[in-house]
Amino acid sequence: MIHFVGAGSGAADLITVRGKKLLEDADVVIYAGSLVNPALLEYTKDICTIHNSARMTLEEVISVMEKAEAAGKTTVRLHTGDPCIYGAIREQMDILDEKGIAYDYCPGVSAFCGAASALNLEYTLPDISQSVIITRMEGRTPVPPLESIQSFAAHQATMVIFLSTGMLEELSRRLIEGGYREDTPAAIVYKATWDDEKKFICTVGTLAQTAKENDITKTALMIIGDVVGASGYDRSRLYDPAFTTEFRKASETKENS
Repeated sequence: MIHFVGAGSGAADLITVRGKKLLEDADVVIYAGSLVNPALLEYTKDICTIHNSARMTLEEVISVMEKAEAAGKTTVRLHTGDPCIYGAIREQMDILDEKGIAYDYCPGVSAFCGAASALNLEYTLPDISQSVIITRMEGRTPVPPLESIQSFAAHQATMVIFLSTGMLEELSRRLIEGGYREDTPAAIVYKATWDDEKKFICTVGTLAQTAKENDITKTALMIIGDVVGASGYDRSRLYDPAFTTEFRKASETKENS
């Protein structure tokens, strides 16, 4: 059996209870060594065989899985954050389907959630933003033509941008071209929830300058939108005394308003 496991956003204790149990029981672990906290490997048993996939091709990863399966061993494929976001898991699953090898998937805490926690940020604030766009800049790997930064910027929703730290001047240009103001609030969060986490509040126009001044060149997320440092948003109606829900009737007078 192959278990795809989300390692969480960085801190070793942010793996799920299920994910930790799977690591403890694993005979073989293949982990994304460039991004997964190596402290997580301390949860494995002494006889567990560990492979760092940062040095491996897809074919080599599958070969390790096949050999473990043939030997009756349990394998954990440990991905950073939640592997449904830029985890390249579908291509592995498709091959396992072709080979008739069983697998399952244990979700994890994504880095975009870890970045919000670093900033004590709520992505969805009433009357500010109710949508979150998760995307990345086009680099060596292209993005679909209809998913350009400019097209997403036109929505003025909250944006969380992965895998783009080395292209911040171009990112700013595209965000402004798409419709964001140059002074739109922004944040850079480096290694969210790791011990060496760093966070910086800036603007769309100062993303590159902020990263350069703080020597941030990789492993960071950019958060774009008015939710960064927002004030003056509407309170949630869910907890408004004048709002009826399935569990509570509205008061006749609005309290605490």
